[in-house]
Amino acid sequence: MNASEKEDTEIDATKILSNSENAKLKKKKKKVASNDADKRGVCYLSRIPPHMDHVKLRHILSQFGDIQRIFLVPQDPNAQVRVKRSRGSRDQAYSEGWVEFGNKNVAKRVANMLNGEQIGGKKRSSFYYDLWNIKYLSKFKWDDLTEELALKKATREQKLAVELSAAKRERDFYLSRVDQSRALDAIEERLKKKSKVQQESFQVAKVVRHFPQTKPIAADNKQNKTELSDDILDAVFGGS
Repeated sequence: MNASEKEDTEIDATKILSNSENAKLKKKKKKVASNDADKRGVCYLSRIPPHMDHVKLRHILSQFGDIQRIFLVPQDPNAQVRVKRSRGSRDQAYSEGWVEFGNKNVAKRVANMLNGEQIGGKKRSSFYYDLWNIKYLSKFKWDDLTEELALKKATREQKLAVELSAAKRERDFYLSRVDQSRALDAIEERLKKKSKVQQESFQVAKVVRHFPQTKPIAADNKQNKTELSDDILDAVFGGS
């Protein structure tokens, strides 16, 4: 084996060791992440008070324990009522949310302690009198949340597609009825015009016939009466 072949072999061996070390590091990281995820706990908030966002929620709950992640679901724009601030802007309203604590025991203790209690804080706070609606989700991981959200999104998109399809069918049916009504109106209008033209042409083509008048019966009777009288007179008086 010459020097170049020896160097190539050493380089290949280094690559193999490097790949092996990388694989071990990846496995170790996955294991640490898995163990870390098993230690964490997730709490569910069924209601998010108005004016509260993830920053304010983290600020309040951080005093009870270490918080990893927070996810809040924006309220439906068609159903939400936005509240104006004094400076004229509007707050984003949220319907529900999830909070991941670094320790599941802390998460469970926080949920049991706060659920149904007044949020409190500063009295001038808009959610001072609101109550906590929080529940610890046993054996629930953050990955389960992402899967659930993906499923909800797919279901929502499918429902929206069905509603849009129904709306399009209704629109097409309405437009077809409108076109049909317009066509019937056009046919009726043409028939009316045709009937009117026929009536006018019949009146123009109508011929007024004049019949000859006969002589009055009274005049004929008078003439006959006069002739009859002359004959009688000749017969009586012997005229020629």
